[in-house]
Amino acid sequence: MPVIESLGAQLVAVTPETPDKSLSTREKNDLAFDVLFDQGNKVAEAYGLVFSLSEELRPIYEKFGIDVPGYNGDDSFTLPVPATYIIDRDGTVAFHFADADYTKRLEPGDVVTALKKL
Repeated sequence: MPVIESLGAQLVAVTPETPDKSLSTREKNDLAFDVLFDQGNKVAEAYGLVFSLSEELRPIYEKFGIDVPGYNGDDSFTLPVPATYIIDRDGTVAFHFADADYTKRLEPGDVVTALKKL
């Protein structure tokens, strides 16, 4: 975070989780950045990142105690693909990373490298 901030950037998370749920996540994980509510996955949808959790997977999520409708405050069973975007000061997307495999995330060092190129 200090390196990202020293480069003039700000980290922001965007989630379909309701503000109460995301606040709990933020506090539990001691996050030092803003977490914004994307009601109905509208922002994620605009970026082409939304998928619907299949009927077959819903009971599996429930067994693990993951209540998608409860977290998101709707009954859509839609989720965003995890993604990282670097948005330049003029509003253009300068860099992006997304992978349907939620276990693959962009490394912080790659974010710093991309920021240094701006």
